[in-house]
Amino acid sequence: MILYHGSNVVVKQPKLVEQNRFLDFGYGFYTTTNEEQAKNFAQKVIVFRGGKPIVNVYELDENAFTHLLKIKKFSAPDEKWLNFVSAHRNGTYNGEKYDLIIGAVANDDVYRTLQVYSAGLLTKEQALEMLKIKKLFNQYVFATQEALQFLKFIEAREV
Repeated sequence: MILYHGSNVVVKQPKLVEQNRFLDFGYGFYTTTNEEQAKNFAQKVIVFRGGKPIVNVYELDENAFTHLLKIKKFSAPDEKWLNFVSAHRNGTYNGEKYDLIIGAVANDDVYRTLQVYSAGLLTKEQALEMLKIKKLFNQYVFATQEALQFLKFIEAREV
């Protein structure tokens, strides 16, 4: 499988870096199977950090790690996904820790739905219904060094 990471730098050796904000799946190295999503993120990063928009490309052999890592996979943006992302985005998650988390991205459009839900202006059912009409891409979040060892850097491209 090919994964992409949008950045303002080449990332040959991914590392876990302290984050200054709460993200969908918490602390980790975020990747996606959608190259366009990585390009868009790279464009956003340079606005805040400078540099050039770079898409880093990795290979991940799914058969090599499935029995070695603790993996959380969301097959759809359902109630469990909503609870998990909301807790991470609010900084209140205190559940199980995982090496790798796979699921839908709460992009800017989805994030607005989550904000309105978190503010109590939408019920859980209303938020889930709104999420059904959104085009959601995926993300693979490597949350431990053990998980990162399975990513193989292929190349970096300026976009």
